Amino acid sequence: MARASGEKHGQRYIVMGTCVGLLAAMLLTNILWASSYRSLLSKWADHDSSHSVIPPPLFENVKGAKISKLKVESFKYLEENGPELEWEEMAEAPVARLDGSAIQLGNLFYVFAGYETLNNVHSHVDIYNLTDNTWGGKFDMPKEMAHSHLGMATDGRYIYAVTGQYGPQCRGPIALNFVLDTKTKKWSRLPPLPVPRYAPATQLWKGRLHVMGGSKEDRHEPGLEHWSIAVKDGKALELDWRPEIPIPRGGPHRACIVVDNRLYVIGGQEGDFMAKPGSPIFKCSRRHEVVYGDVYMLEDGSAWKQLPPMPKPDSHIEFAWVVVNNSIVIVGGTTEKHPITKRMILVGEVFQFDLNAMIWVYFRLPSPPTLWFLVPSEYTFCGMRSEVACSLHQNH
Repeated sequence: MARASGEKHGQRYIVMGTCVGLLAAMLLTNILWASSYRSLLSKWADHDSSHSVIPPPLFENVKGAKISKLKVESFKYLEENGPELEWEEMAEAPVARLDGSAIQLGNLFYVFAGYETLNNVHSHVDIYNLTDNTWGGKFDMPKEMAHSHLGMATDGRYIYAVTGQYGPQCRGPIALNFVLDTKTKKWSRLPPLPVPRYAPATQLWKGRLHVMGGSKEDRHEPGLEHWSIAVKDGKALELDWRPEIPIPRGGPHRACIVVDNRLYVIGGQEGDFMAKPGSPIFKCSRRHEVVYGDVYMLEDGSAWKQLPPMPKPDSHIEFAWVVVNNSIVIVGGTTEKHPITKRMILVGEVFQFDLNAMIWVYFRLPSPPTLWFLVPSEYTFCGMRSEVACSLHQNH
C-alpha cells in the first residue's frame, strides 16, 4: 500500500487515471490505472532502474505446500530492440484513487473503490469507455463491501470481489464477498471467506473461484492459505469454501492469471504497513517489506510448480497484466526500496513471460518528451504533470 507523505500535504494528490496495457510480439490494449498523492512523487518514488537482490522470505513456507524443483532458465533484456510503443493522453479520471481494483470487459473498464486520501475512501464504481475515451456510468457499491485491497476476477459478465480492507488508513479486513452483474448493475453476495485477507491472489479456474495468499489480519504477515468455491453465473454452488493446496509463498499484490487451464501466481511482497498500536484512527505505520519475483504454477491442483522468476522483484501488479500469444505480459510495478534513500523504486519495464519457452523477456519503456515512463498499475506518473491520465498502445 502507498502512503501519504504527511499531514501537511495529505490533501494534495496526483490525479491518476487509467493505463491501457499493452504488448509483446503483437501488443494488445489493456488498462492500467491508478492514483496517488502529489507528495508521493517527491517523498516515495525513486525513479531508479537499479534493484537489490531478492532477500530470503520473511516467513517460513507453510507445511503441506508441495512444490516441485525449480527449473532455472535465462532471461533476455531488450535494450535496443524492444517494440515501438506510442504514448497517448487519455481522459482524466473522475477521482483520484489508490489501492483500488479494476477489471476490463470488452471496451469497458470498471474501476472500484480505493483511497481518495488516507483518511477518505471511495465506495463506488467508475466506468471508462475505451472506444470513445470517456468516463461515465458511476454507481455505488454495497455499504458493507471493502474499500481497498480487494481480490477480483471475472467470467466475462460477472465480477467477483472478495475480502479486502474496510475503511481508511490501516483498518482491518473483512471476509465478506460480493458479485456484480455488469449487465444489470445488481450486486449479490457469496459466502464469506473462513478468515479475511488483504489483497489476495484471486482468479476463476476450473469452475471455481480461487483465493490465496494476501496479508493476514494484522496487515503484515503473509497468508499462505488457499480456498476455492464452485460458482456459476454469479452464484455460489456450495455453502462453504473448500481448503486447497497452500501457496508456497504468501503475500499481497500479485498477478494471478489462468492460461491453457493452468493457474499462475506471479510476484508480490511479504509485509506491509500496519496500524500504529493504540491509534484511534488506525494510523498507518511503516513496516519492513520484501518484494519478490517468484512465479508459481498449479496445473492439477495437487502440487505447485515453481517457474523461472521475474528478472526483478515486482509488486502491486494484480491489475497490470494481459495475456498475448501464449505469453503473460506484465507492465510496471514496485520493487525493492532504494538501498540508501529507502524510497520506493517504481518499475519502468515491460516483462513478457513466454509460456512455450519458459523464458522472460523484458525491456524498458521509452520516455516520451512530455511524459515519464509507465510505472505500476497503482502508481502511474506522467512526468511532473499532475492532472492527466496516460495510456499506451500500438498502432495496428
